[in-house]
Amino acid sequence: MDQKIGDLLGAILPAERIKTDLIDLVSSAPDAGFYYLRPKAVVLPASEKEVIDLLAFSRRHSIPVTFRTAGTSLSGQSITDGILVDLSQHWNKVTIENNGELVRVKPGAIGAHVNTFLKKYQRKIGPDPASINAAMMGGIISNNASGMCCGVSKNSYHTVKYITFILPDGKRYNTELPADYERFKTESAPIYNKLKELRELILNDQDIYNKIRRKYQTKNTVGYSVNAFIDFEEPMDILAHLLIGAEGTLGFIAEAVLQTTPDYPEKLTGILYFTDIYSACQAIRPLTNAGAVAVELMDRASLQSIENIAGMPAIIKTLPDNAAALLVEFQGNTQDELKVQMDGFLAITNELSLLVEAEFTAIAAEQALFWKVRKGMFPAVGAVRVSGTSVILEDIAFPVDSLGDAIIDLQQLFKQHGYERAIIFGHAKDGNIHFVVTQAFDTAAEVTRYQAFLQDVVDLVVKKYNGALKAEHGTGRNMAPFVETEWGGDIYRIMKSVKETVDPYNLINPGVIINADKQAHIKNLKELAQVEEEVDRCIECGFCEHKCPSRDITLTPRKRIVVRRELLRLKNQGYNPQYKELLHQYQYEGLETCAVDGLCATACPVDINTGDLIKRLRREKHSDVANNLALFTARRFRVIYKLVRLGLKTGILINRLFGQQATYRLTKGLRKIIPAFPLWSNQLAAARPIPGNLYNSTYNRSVVYFPACISRAMGEPDGQKGVMQTFMDVSAKARINVIIPQDIQKSCCGQIYSSKGFKDAYHYMTNLTVSQLWEVSAAGKLPVVLDISSCTQTLTHCRGVLTEENKARFDQLTIIDSVTYIHDFVLPQIRILHKKENVVLHPVCSLQKMPGLETQFIHIARRFAKNVDVPVFAGCCGMAGDRGFLHPELTYSATRPEAKEIGGCDFDGYYSSSKTCEIALSDAVGRNYHSILMLVDECS
Repeated sequence: MDQKIGDLLGAILPAERIKTDLIDLVSSAPDAGFYYLRPKAVVLPASEKEVIDLLAFSRRHSIPVTFRTAGTSLSGQSITDGILVDLSQHWNKVTIENNGELVRVKPGAIGAHVNTFLKKYQRKIGPDPASINAAMMGGIISNNASGMCCGVSKNSYHTVKYITFILPDGKRYNTELPADYERFKTESAPIYNKLKELRELILNDQDIYNKIRRKYQTKNTVGYSVNAFIDFEEPMDILAHLLIGAEGTLGFIAEAVLQTTPDYPEKLTGILYFTDIYSACQAIRPLTNAGAVAVELMDRASLQSIENIAGMPAIIKTLPDNAAALLVEFQGNTQDELKVQMDGFLAITNELSLLVEAEFTAIAAEQALFWKVRKGMFPAVGAVRVSGTSVILEDIAFPVDSLGDAIIDLQQLFKQHGYERAIIFGHAKDGNIHFVVTQAFDTAAEVTRYQAFLQDVVDLVVKKYNGALKAEHGTGRNMAPFVETEWGGDIYRIMKSVKETVDPYNLINPGVIINADKQAHIKNLKELAQVEEEVDRCIECGFCEHKCPSRDITLTPRKRIVVRRELLRLKNQGYNPQYKELLHQYQYEGLETCAVDGLCATACPVDINTGDLIKRLRREKHSDVANNLALFTARRFRVIYKLVRLGLKTGILINRLFGQQATYRLTKGLRKIIPAFPLWSNQLAAARPIPGNLYNSTYNRSVVYFPACISRAMGEPDGQKGVMQTFMDVSAKARINVIIPQDIQKSCCGQIYSSKGFKDAYHYMTNLTVSQLWEVSAAGKLPVVLDISSCTQTLTHCRGVLTEENKARFDQLTIIDSVTYIHDFVLPQIRILHKKENVVLHPVCSLQKMPGLETQFIHIARRFAKNVDVPVFAGCCGMAGDRGFLHPELTYSATRPEAKEIGGCDFDGYYSSSKTCEIALSDAVGRNYHSILMLVDECS
């Protein structure tokens, strides 16, 4: 090819959806597995036509393509050295049909989001993989995902009703359309005839038929879903179900309609502790017969990895060395159904080798914690590994009655091959277990050790126990060399024939499932260089990505970490031009467009806050001059505050004189000359003066009100009285006195300096503010209330930068958010006059991160409105204080899904709890968002 691949792709896709910069290729190269290939280009098609054109491009230039959604796959099935087709942005549509009985999904829809849409119908999708909060439907279907509760009967294969697919030759078919069956027969005659021929071969060979039928009675995702040849007669139906679990090697699934399953409202969840893992395995059958929907096994080593997590039962730390546990859940439509199941459980307890009496909880928060910990077990183990080692998660299945013996044998293999920190957990009810080992691949000896170990595992699973080498994670690259070992030559040849017929040029995700290279599983292994503490803990699982506001324009937390690792590798190996190029690109994509909101930590199983990493990197980049200038502004904050108010008034005046868009156009023009100049929003308005203290001798409670500097500076664009006066009025209605600190203009929470990495200025400001609050709160006797949630979070987490004197003061202060103030102080004292019909909420990042506040926020709204909507896509708006003014593209991208979700609806009110976030949402949705305080004021 004479031209660069990006130029060639430009004939198919717009330039902004073709990624060929070094940082794009590096950051997108890995998935959650332990293999690494760097793509030649990353593309983001937005339509089926563009996918068809990409497949034609692939054939024309003999460049392979691989489709990826969330990249949470663990077996190397979503990486490529060809063209990586990213489906995470333009393919997330979800449509509920038949009153929730069916759901129509595009491949980029996140599994948990689909379940959220289904929740009001008390339905859910059948597959429930541990990664469901991040995994997307394309991967869930293409890997034939199952999970905790769905067993064999409710996996992707059995719950997909219709699919629309595009074959490697560009032909598109939809199993929902009867006419497509005839069209498939004529237009794709070679495929049609071959599938028909293979079906006849299987039906006429009793040994092959019986083997296929037997092996799919348990979980099995090794190779292609050849049970389709038995389960279906029409060749197009056979192909449609071969695509499920084909890991993107046979074509592209553009849309699927799934049959949903009941989401039972009543649940009882408990952790049962056993003397040893064999005894735990012996309890599986009795628990299943008693009606347990989920029976999750955890060995002692896996329990040790979670024992220090807040909220976990204290007994875990005291368990003996050989102990094991089962996470068990019973589900039903009614309490009576649960009682029947629990009676069945109590009848078998004497048969179980329990260490302590079983306890079950019906408290949703406790249940959610148990499941969160279980689902995050793999990454959690990875976080405590030795730096520089990879985490390998294997996924195998044994007959349930042999599980205890098989695990004992597996543990012997750990010892034999030197894997002393290996752990075992998994879906015991189905005989499906996962084991995790940590492994360095930096020497030939280590690679050989892994190869020998894996061969012994294959022999154990296939030859001794007649099990499955992959139960639910897909074949991938690590088990492709062993597909024939498990299935035998006859069935493997059938699988090869399917691949060769459907994809004759081997251009669709080559090397996955069908791979002639018997060494494929020990090639292209990922290196995890030691970089820094935050980075080294990350195993690149991708659970964080859907939370990130910059995910659709620059980098995600995972990608920021991947690039940090590559920067170190390039630097150490002397690739200076590439190092400089990547470092330059990282400035904007990695540092400037990170909102540092830390919401990624709420999804990270090991609590990595990439925002803290970026703050530190920003801090390290600041010169002494920049740090001194920031400290200068902190010491003269009153002046800065006045300049901001002057700027707001000036912008409003320009709009009055020259038209509503005049200031916006002016600042947009200035940004071309001075890129760091903030962009004006017509949501901006100057705040009214700070109100005086509220005092009434008949009121029996008092609080200190610390209006955030944003509330002091910015008012409401629609002429409403603003947050400060609203706070005073609501307090008066609740008969609460309010004290505002004198000289408050000189202080703030410090967030403006913390987020930008100005350490000295942040230290100065927080110490000044804590001293001020200590005095005005009568040495901590009065609670201090802040009116912007992000400021509350910043101030409540500032202890580490305080002087010793201020630490002692801080420990005696009670600092609360206005949401908690309303919930705990105002609601019990206020009289509700009327309720609004429909309101929509935007819970800001800080509410999601501070325990209990999001629940309080929603509870408040439900007291003042009949219907309260929290959008499924309500995430970080990307405003991050002033970040959205400096990089409006970040806020636009972050708010687009939420704005699209609620854009067609009409609400009686739009509420949040942070002024700048309200500005961002107002701009995005086209309706004015206000503080939740205003809802309380309007209805009381």
